[in-house]
Amino acid sequence: MKLSGGVEWALHCCVVLTAASEPVPAARLALLHDVSASYLAKQMQALSRAGLVTSLQGKTGGYALTRPASEITVLDVVLAVDGADPAFVCTEIRRRGPLGAPPEKCTKPCGIARVMADAETAWRASLQGVTIADLVGSVDRDSGPEVLPAIGTWLTPARG
Repeated sequence: MKLSGGVEWALHCCVVLTAASEPVPAARLALLHDVSASYLAKQMQALSRAGLVTSLQGKTGGYALTRPASEITVLDVVLAVDGADPAFVCTEIRRRGPLGAPPEKCTKPCGIARVMADAETAWRASLQGVTIADLVGSVDRDSGPEVLPAIGTWLTPARG
């Protein structure tokens, strides 16, 4: 299973948005994470299309979560950025070649397809069980409870 780098950036943005007192421009989020503003904007647009963040235009515009962090799962973010397609797609290799099985012998998924589907179900369930609020809690435990408030202050400087 390989997820795009955009998933990591999007998750970090969702976590830090919990600390902001007002919408945060994508350029400010990009500066915080030392990533290209155009690259990060694509991830934020994906989150916006999925309804996880709202995008407000104008001088005081930016991104904000659309619902409490406890109601947004890691799987929600993964699906928003990378889509819902399964990681593994069976191409029925067992039916190919000179000794390929006939279609009537292939009415059930093969063992490989079954194990991959089970793995997909397991990782999706695992990601569904972790919320952005859980990740916020891990930042507090791992880095200290002062980190996110400091980021929140930095993200929302006085606007002239």
